Amino acid sequence: MRVLVIEDERTLAAQIAQALSEASYAVDAVHNGVDALHAGETGEFDAVILDLGLPRIDGITVLKKWRAAGRNMPVLILTARDNWHEKVAGIDAGADDYLTKPFHMEELLARVRALIRRAGGHARAELVCGPVVLDTRSGRVTVDARAIALTSHEYRVLAYLMHHRNEVVSRSDLIEHIYAQDFDRDSNTVEVFIARLRKKLPANLIETVRGLGYRLVCEE
Repeated sequence: MRVLVIEDERTLAAQIAQALSEASYAVDAVHNGVDALHAGETGEFDAVILDLGLPRIDGITVLKKWRAAGRNMPVLILTARDNWHEKVAGIDAGADDYLTKPFHMEELLARVRALIRRAGGHARAELVCGPVVLDTRSGRVTVDARAIALTSHEYRVLAYLMHHRNEVVSRSDLIEHIYAQDFDRDSNTVEVFIARLRKKLPANLIETVRGLGYRLVCEE
């Protein structure tokens, strides 16, 4: 899963990016409104963390332009604790949630997880597909209650498929959502990750849809 961090305070941006990376997210970070607008219009993100006090173009304007352009990725806005009017303006502009500064990193991670779950229509923190359970809080994956070890990229692929279970996911979609923009993207590695996951998961759980991509087959 891929997250865009937009924060002009670079130390805080780096701290947020590190926490997200350690939680197995692919992370892009920008530090002003112009770059934020471009990133949100051209990239594919599962969630966005948007500071409102940005240089060049403010966060509210960026968000309004995204929504006007039909960009519907979940957005968590960051705002100063006493600026209640910014919270209202942000929600009215199309934000899905807000968090006031200063904040605990665990709360930010919990809110990001919730945004991504809700966007996929999932109410619970645990994603289930047959005997496979992925706990979005801990990053733990089990098969028949036995934990399995996954690399960071294997986890990202599985998490994206679990969030979009029973849907056909193209290779290009996977590439967009498991790698940050500055990562050296090699489409062949997606096939490698899928092959590795198939060895660790029950047979026929990940289906290849010829010419289209992959589908995680789960009983409703």
